[in-house]
Amino acid sequence: MACTHDHSCEDHDCSSNWSLYKHIDLAKVTALNEANPGSVKSVFKAWEERLNSAGERLESNEGDPELLVYIPKAAAESWRTLNMSLGCDWEVSYPLKGPHMGPDVVDEGPGAFAKFTSDVKIKSISVVGGADGTSPSKLRVFINREGIDFSDAQSMQPVQEWELVENLQGVLEYQTRYSKFQSVANITLHFPESFGGDTTQIHYIGFKGEATQLKRDVVATIVYEITPNPSDH
Repeated sequence: MACTHDHSCEDHDCSSNWSLYKHIDLAKVTALNEANPGSVKSVFKAWEERLNSAGERLESNEGDPELLVYIPKAAAESWRTLNMSLGCDWEVSYPLKGPHMGPDVVDEGPGAFAKFTSDVKIKSISVVGGADGTSPSKLRVFINREGIDFSDAQSMQPVQEWELVENLQGVLEYQTRYSKFQSVANITLHFPESFGGDTTQIHYIGFKGEATQLKRDVVATIVYEITPNPSDH
């Protein structure tokens, strides 16, 4: 099912307010079989810029239209200060321990700081491809799987797949099976073929949805100053 934008996007949850662009860690986005290494980062942009093709584009190597794109989520660095009292005259120094504490503990001085990340829920995916048969004709999606290569993508069952159409004007969005796209930490897009072109070209990839604010990968440190009460001596 595709949204063709023949309505008020603000009223149908398909405006830029629902774009997940800001949750993508662009520095870690990668692609296999891209003709120009690093060009994949150029296709992730604000929803309003989806038709701006003046810059770089993602293109496969000549004669091989298959592309594989890996997109991680961005770390939402939300720090929470925990003011804790021991209810006694002495304050002691020790690291916070527990099953959710990671190894990357940073001493930030007195106080406690917890670093959290957010997963996302994906409602729809939009792809703007190239002209003259170079647009991708099929999309297969895998979620929360790392290290997928072409052999894996060709043999694994995707979470969902779509037969695409040439969407040069950016008016189509492919709706996901929403119940399967909850708590997405990373997503891999497999474009196995184009519409007959020698390469596959992509100018824009966009996601619509919302951040879940699920707290993950917690690390924390608690440090107390040693401050004896003089009245005890």
